[in-house]
Amino acid sequence: MQKIINVLFIAATLTLASCGNKGGDNSLAGKKAELEKLKKEQAANDDKIKALEKEIAKLDTSAVKEDVAKLVGTEPVALQNFSHYIDLQGRVEAEDISYISPRLGGGQVRAVYVKRGDYVKKGQLLLKLDDAIVKQQVAASKQSTETIKTQLTLAKDVYNRRNNLWKQGIGTEIELITARTNVESLEKQLAAANENIKVQQEQQSGANVYSDVDGIADEVNVRVGEMFTGFSGNLPQIKIVNTSNLKVVTDIPENYSGKVRQGSTLIVNLPDVNKTFNSTVNISGKVIDPNSRSFRVEGKLPKDAAIRPNQIAQVKILDYNAPSAIAVPVNTVATDEKGKYVYVAVNEGGKMVARKKQIVVGELYGDKIEVKSGLAAGDQLINDGYQNIYDGQLLKTDNKK
Repeated sequence: MQKIINVLFIAATLTLASCGNKGGDNSLAGKKAELEKLKKEQAANDDKIKALEKEIAKLDTSAVKEDVAKLVGTEPVALQNFSHYIDLQGRVEAEDISYISPRLGGGQVRAVYVKRGDYVKKGQLLLKLDDAIVKQQVAASKQSTETIKTQLTLAKDVYNRRNNLWKQGIGTEIELITARTNVESLEKQLAAANENIKVQQEQQSGANVYSDVDGIADEVNVRVGEMFTGFSGNLPQIKIVNTSNLKVVTDIPENYSGKVRQGSTLIVNLPDVNKTFNSTVNISGKVIDPNSRSFRVEGKLPKDAAIRPNQIAQVKILDYNAPSAIAVPVNTVATDEKGKYVYVAVNEGGKMVARKKQIVVGELYGDKIEVKSGLAAGDQLINDGYQNIYDGQLLKTDNKK
């Protein structure tokens, strides 16, 4: 074909040359007119050459080159479960935290029976406070009580004697009444003394400081000789944490308030110990914090020796789930003036070609995006080599699907 074009071009050139040499006008105007004529003839010849090239290309099958098929990777579109999570950072907290304090105002420490990190049981003795004065008061009260008991015994004997004499008509009524009144007075004094002893014994027992819960002694900031009141400034002197009853806590942005509720699924990952737990929201706050514009949610954690209060937790809260959805890798989705689209491989006339499909997308999570419409199960999505193809391009693939 190239030889034919060259022959035609040489012939046209010779024709133009011969025409230009026949009695031409050598004036400036004549030369300009001749040049214009030659340009028009050249343009006409160019058009004829192009037309001939097209006709020859149709007739000369040996000159036709087949399109080069582009190698791509495909995967079949399938229905699957698609979930969207809210990814947040949370923390582990203990349900039961006890800040130990004295029952009766505190006192000077005489003995410490626990150290930081010890496991303690509910009711276990932790501290012994100074109770010397109360002990003396109890001893004195008991001695006073014994005196009253002796006086009461004597008064009862006198009353019984007066009563027997009165029955025999001996003595006066006033003596009998006086003896009975003396007995009743001493009985009341004895009862009051016994109650006073109980109060003093209670005060004495207040010198013993016990644990209110089972747990670990997380803080023990008190020593023998110091005053124990429960707190030293703003710091607790003894803090007991029940590590068997833990929860995860996180703050949710207010724009998710309609999506997160009690019962929502939680996935809790503790990166420090490389453990993941499934839980649910058991407490969802109803008040938005005006400073952080968030609300608090909590979920229970199982008993595990590896979990510790105040650990950092990565929290995923399920806020959307479609059990039969179409989801594709987000990197296969592109955008044009009509919206989102992907390329699929289609068999047309025994050949695999690329076809552009407009789609409507939904939620995005991780590397997957939900496709609401535009794709159907079984479509062959082009997931490799899609960057440099066009609609209708011939494809080849080694996928056997």
